[in-house]
Amino acid sequence: MADTALGGRILKVNHAGENGAIHIYAGQVITARWTVPALVDELREFQSHEESHRAIFASELQRRGLRQCRSYWLCGAGGFLLGLITGLLGRSAIAATTVAVEKVVLGHLQHQLRTLTGHDPAAVTAIHQIVDEEQTHHDQSAAHLGTAGRFWPQLLTPIVAASTESVIWLGMRL
Repeated sequence: MADTALGGRILKVNHAGENGAIHIYAGQVITARWTVPALVDELREFQSHEESHRAIFASELQRRGLRQCRSYWLCGAGGFLLGLITGLLGRSAIAATTVAVEKVVLGHLQHQLRTLTGHDPAAVTAIHQIVDEEQTHHDQSAAHLGTAGRFWPQLLTPIVAASTESVIWLGMRL
């Protein structure tokens, strides 16, 4: 029972995190229309992936009879603000944000899979369904960094990574 309780808690936080990611991309799409129009289609594609991920976690939460995490709306609002700001700052800031978020998220997902394997097969299945697309977001955005400036990545990476870690930490405790 304790293992599935942990799995439920993890799924709630992952669900909230996907809501945050959807809103990051939503904010970036709005501002990138002016700053980096060439990235808008990619951002929309990433956003649609995150919507699918959120639906996977929502379905599993519903199956378990669990409510969304208390940090759900905080993730959405914070994500939207982050997306608006980084979208205004251009290609380098957008890419740096995605790389920083996805690096943290991928680390957590791998840890979750190790922790839950053999204890909560449904949670493991849900998490496995999203890993490849999250890796793609990271890798495609990292490729943009090779053609963009270095200022925003150096400034934003530690801030965005620490913020992502903090939101996950908070979500696990709410």
